[in-house]
Amino acid sequence: MSHPKPDGAGRSVVILVYDGAKLLDVAGPADVFGEANRLGADYRITVVSPDGADVTTSVGIRLAVDGGPELAADADTVIVAGADLYPGSAVPRTLSDAALALARDARRTASICTGAFILAEAGLLDGKRATTHWKVARALASRYPQTAVDLDAIYVRDGATYTSAGVSAGIDLALALVEEDEGPDLSRAVARALVVYLQRAGGQSQFSAPLQGTAPRTPALRRIVDLVVADPTAQHTQADLAAQLNVSTRHLSRLFRDELATTPTRYVESIRFDIARSLLDQGYNATEAAQRAGFPSYESLRRVFARELGVSPAAYQRRFRTGDRSAAAS
Repeated sequence: MSHPKPDGAGRSVVILVYDGAKLLDVAGPADVFGEANRLGADYRITVVSPDGADVTTSVGIRLAVDGGPELAADADTVIVAGADLYPGSAVPRTLSDAALALARDARRTASICTGAFILAEAGLLDGKRATTHWKVARALASRYPQTAVDLDAIYVRDGATYTSAGVSAGIDLALALVEEDEGPDLSRAVARALVVYLQRAGGQSQFSAPLQGTAPRTPALRRIVDLVVADPTAQHTQADLAAQLNVSTRHLSRLFRDELATTPTRYVESIRFDIARSLLDQGYNATEAAQRAGFPSYESLRRVFARELGVSPAAYQRRFRTGDRSAAAS
């Protein structure tokens, strides 16, 4: 069901930018709303910065703005762009204050990528669910414990507040906003015109880097990683691993529980899962990837993919395959 337009002509979409903002975080959503206009919607797009001065984006391109937050008193939708600056540095007070001022009278407020840190610093995510780029999602959760961070979502809506994952997920979020306003037919037409998915299957975990986890601190657990990676097709039962390390199965379980909050069996499965992803990226088919990564069958690999990524191995490979098997093996 679409929402009625506010009083006056069109819907005002205000995008907050600043030095270092990701260009795609601005251009992606703006193009979605612009394409919607071409297809019959009526959005008025305004770009503002905290002090009304033009900004330099993350790629060095100067971006002219329309002015400061005072221009956006009638904003229907506020979108805060992200940047590589966060969480590596603190959010400036002027920036969080600008976001708060814009959000105060807006019907809805959204962030793209690490723009979630700006909303959180402004207190706009307190007591709410949110997401951000997978690389910094745990940092957002740690820095702002009053926010419930979804580590895998492409975008999250909590009431009138919306947050999205990294960069291109801003397009997904903007399409969802257009669908809210104008209905699914128009948003689908926009997605087709921009040659993007109206709604991507799975979460953002499918875009994260394999073998990204922090190496265990305990030498015994690091040894297990080495053993599984060296020969993923070996049995690697809990008893086998305990014997390799000359410890009891109970002690091994305690090590995994205390340091990694998991079990030996689940940890071995996670290593095999990362190996299988890498093999799929290289062009091996799903059955070969399952065998080489140590899964007993394709079906067991498919179940893990469904649980971890929300997509099948075949769907994952269609998006990320880098070549065929002969090229990977050469």
